[in-house]
Amino acid sequence: MIQSPNRSKQVQRLRTFRKVHRLTGAALFALFFVVSITGLLLGWKKHSGGMILPKSHSGTSTNLNDWLPIDSLHRRACAILHDSVSSSLSLQLERIDLRPEKGMVKFVFIDHFWGIQLDGATGNLLHIERRRSDFIENIHDGSVLDYLFGTDGEPLKLIYTSVMGTALLTFTVTGFWLWLGPKRMRHKQNNSARQQQLGRTPNA
Repeated sequence: MIQSPNRSKQVQRLRTFRKVHRLTGAALFALFFVVSITGLLLGWKKHSGGMILPKSHSGTSTNLNDWLPIDSLHRRACAILHDSVSSSLSLQLERIDLRPEKGMVKFVFIDHFWGIQLDGATGNLLHIERRRSDFIENIHDGSVLDYLFGTDGEPLKLIYTSVMGTALLTFTVTGFWLWLGPKRMRHKQNNSARQQQLGRTPNA
């Protein structure tokens, strides 16, 4: 059976899309696996019982007028980090998280994944947290590469997200065409066969 030029082009296009789909999946399998696992963990972080996302503990007063000055709380958090975790850790802050509704302030440090929760009114230690959720999020979005190599401006994260975004878009387009292409070919083939049957004239 001789294929029409149009059908031959469709077959060739399907082969090309299948090849691109297969090569993209093979090349980025490990990254897709990491993204899927970390995404799943991040989705469940609030329901992990404190294993992934640390629980926020409550202080003694929700009135900010009763709280100690932030600089005093900061010094207290730094002292606890060095005394209770390791004196070699950097004291550079990533952020200060104020929770007036819980009477608690949280100091998160930038060069590692530790956080210190203090009672805002008394400065007493509420919890020393290991921030696994931050580490998982850094793996998920690629910023862990900039953290490991000490690069500024997150260029490796930009490259990582660009590659993954382009790959997922390619997967979506090629996967959709691999589903749609054969359906279109079968539909055209059935229409052609139907037209041939209708075009036949009965013998006199």
